Amino acid sequence: MAGARGSTGTVAKVPRGGRMSAPPPPPRPPRVFGYARVSTPDQELRLQVDALHAAGVEPQDVFFDQGSGATASRPGLDALLEELRPGDTVIAWRLDRLGRSVLNLADLLERLRSRDVTVRSLTDGVDTSTSMGRMLFGLLASLAEFERETIRERVNAGMAAARKAGIHLGRRPSLNAAQTEEARKMMAEGRPARVVAGLLKTSERSLYRALRRHPA
Repeated sequence: MAGARGSTGTVAKVPRGGRMSAPPPPPRPPRVFGYARVSTPDQELRLQVDALHAAGVEPQDVFFDQGSGATASRPGLDALLEELRPGDTVIAWRLDRLGRSVLNLADLLERLRSRDVTVRSLTDGVDTSTSMGRMLFGLLASLAEFERETIRERVNAGMAAARKAGIHLGRRPSLNAAQTEEARKMMAEGRPARVVAGLLKTSERSLYRALRRHPA
């Protein structure tokens, strides 16, 4: 058979020996998701989850994580981000449940804004679909940029001190003890490993090797 008739009435040609691909699934209507997080095992998720249900989030659409905000891995949030589509809404009990720091929160909100996803915070009263919410987002972005500049200055000062001490700094250096300690502090403050590695001009793999080589 040279081809097959599609739903539009046109003929779709199929390469010899090939297979006609399935049409893409139709876009689903916008959905409302919830996200909850507690920092320690003895804290209770129920308060946050009940508030999300009261705000209209269906039980199957609630994602959660249990662990310190300084922990890089948040499988619940990762799964939520995979599920989101343009037009969706994410509701959190409080904004700090979404981000580990101002920098991390601003980065996440920017990712969601670029994907046309609205964020609502129940306790803070923030809604990024409103003018007030957009103003808060702009403020967070400014604070995050200030924090990035402060980190850069600290890193550059550390690198200048290292050069003065005769330490060679190549394109992708193996971090010395002082730089590793600085990286450890930044990660403890909630900076993602990829951001810290970028600021120190190294790779994530080299960063984790340095952390193992220079334990706290």
